Amino acid sequence: MKKEFKESFYHGILLGILGFKEGWDVNSNRESGDGYYDIAIEIEEEAIGIIIEVKYAENENFEDECKSALRQIREKNYTAELKSDGMRTLLKYGMACNRKQCRVVMERGTES
Repeated sequence: MKKEFKESFYHGILLGILGFKEGWDVNSNRESGDGYYDIAIEIEEEAIGIIIEVKYAENENFEDECKSALRQIREKNYTAELKSDGMRTLLKYGMACNRKQCRVVMERGTES
């Protein structure tokens, strides 16, 4: 199975779980900055914006894939839409999955 399809599987699971959280505006595959993010969440009451980039960890290389996901978020400026919508606290999650295992790395920042 191709890597893109494997990533889509985990992406879909996350959307299903996150979509039920009350007060969270969850979006998927929308343009922001210089590309299309996997998942973005806005929690307007708290001015928190979250970007999640999902990778499939081929050969269980979780650490490198998590770092790659965070680098992609930064380099493609996926937080641009969140910033323009007034989100002041920005959380960036790089997620790497392989079968039943998953690793997540997070960066936190604020927008002044």
